[in-house]
Amino acid sequence: MLCFSGLIAGSFALGSQAANHIAPTALNAVRFTLASVLVGVVALATTGITRESFAAPWRYLILGGSMGLYFVLMFEGLKTTPPVSAAAVFTLTPILSGISAYLLLRQATTRRMALALAVGAAGALWVIFRADLNALIAFEVGRGEMIYFWGCVAHALYTPLVRLLNRGEPPIVFSFGALAAAAVILLIFGAQDMIATDWSALPRIVWITLAYVTVFASAVSFVLLQYATLHLPSAKVMAYTYLTPSWVLLWQLALGQPLPPALVVGGVILTIVALILLLKDESPR
Repeated sequence: MLCFSGLIAGSFALGSQAANHIAPTALNAVRFTLASVLVGVVALATTGITRESFAAPWRYLILGGSMGLYFVLMFEGLKTTPPVSAAAVFTLTPILSGISAYLLLRQATTRRMALALAVGAAGALWVIFRADLNALIAFEVGRGEMIYFWGCVAHALYTPLVRLLNRGEPPIVFSFGALAAAAVILLIFGAQDMIATDWSALPRIVWITLAYVTVFASAVSFVLLQYATLHLPSAKVMAYTYLTPSWVLLWQLALGQPLPPALVVGGVILTIVALILLLKDESPR
């Protein structure tokens, strides 16, 4: 999950630069298609893919639809949302995931986990409202943040659904099924956007972003998330997302992008405190 949070952060930093050059459905239809091929080849070469793995294929449609919706709304939100703010919205996912895990799996949350989630949420709100108390009181949420929030709701459902729907399939095979399902769904709903896109005229940043999100923010991160979800409580799995704003700051530095005001960084520090609180608690499992 430490690797997962760093890889996901890269998609915020790069995605914010590419989002206005291509329709989210077109970009993600291609990324999920390529990622499913990549993971499928690795699955065949390692664990193998059996017919039994695709019993009840509706499971993969649910998982693929959830993750596909998340990424489409993410890139739509990044059109108007700074990457650090989007990453802060992403840190609300542990709370949403904890709620989903309780409703779907009856996974309880300890007091320490609840405190950590509350601290992390406070840090997220600090960044989302750009350390502006008046904006918080007026609840002035940007359009991009609101769009992306609903994507995070879909992501939060994905985590407990993996544990609920997995029937013993290896993580890489289960990841392949979810990726392939997401690709099919997005190819259907994104067909018009793909046809309307002038692929030859796209700037280099779009191709760099597409390559990155295909390999690292899809194929690799999916397998990491599947593995972690089968070994940790859902809220703790998503707790590592609290590191994402910090990773985004490092990504922005590396890419030569401007950093947010110093006051906003205070919210990022709170998200790190939330992660430390969660890591000290190893229950429930």
